[in-house]
Amino acid sequence: MSTASAAPRTGSVLADLLPASRARDIALVVGGAALTGIAAQIAVPVPGSPVPVTGQTFAALLVGAGLGAGRGFLSLALYALIGMAGMPWFADGTSGAGGASFGYVLGMLLASTVVGALARRGADRSVLRTAGTMALGSAIIYAVGVPYLAASTGMSLTAAIAAGLTPFLIGDALKAALAMGLLPAAWKLLGRKG
Repeated sequence: MSTASAAPRTGSVLADLLPASRARDIALVVGGAALTGIAAQIAVPVPGSPVPVTGQTFAALLVGAGLGAGRGFLSLALYALIGMAGMPWFADGTSGAGGASFGYVLGMLLASTVVGALARRGADRSVLRTAGTMALGSAIIYAVGVPYLAASTGMSLTAAIAAGLTPFLIGDALKAALAMGLLPAAWKLLGRKG
């Protein structure tokens, strides 16, 4: 019975449960960018690393899962473009494209899109699938962010991994655990109303 009730929702993301309109989509895209910018201000410095721990990656992955690939991409593109234009809403209130952590912003753009595409296929509906989806999203962020960190700072790739990936793994596991609780619970709650 639960398979039958979930079947009509496959192909949808959480945002699709709101009444459809162009205004809705614009508000969701702007809201996703704003959420990411606000979450980026939750920043904790990491000793020995130019990259702080932030809520930004968690927000970017949630935006992708909640809005889907298209709106998730547009949200993170808007976030990146406005930050590059000078809005101080990257980590630690920075802006521009030249910082050591800008590669992570680019990675979030790609990760949000991939996570959104997977969410549309139901990857945010169960704890285990959500865990895999968040892990993949985090891996994409690092795959872009760590080499950018190395190139922008002159670090070796090994040093960039030590400064820009290793210290963040425990935090990423905690963020994934939070998403594993939030996303399937939201689907379950909204499934009962729908």
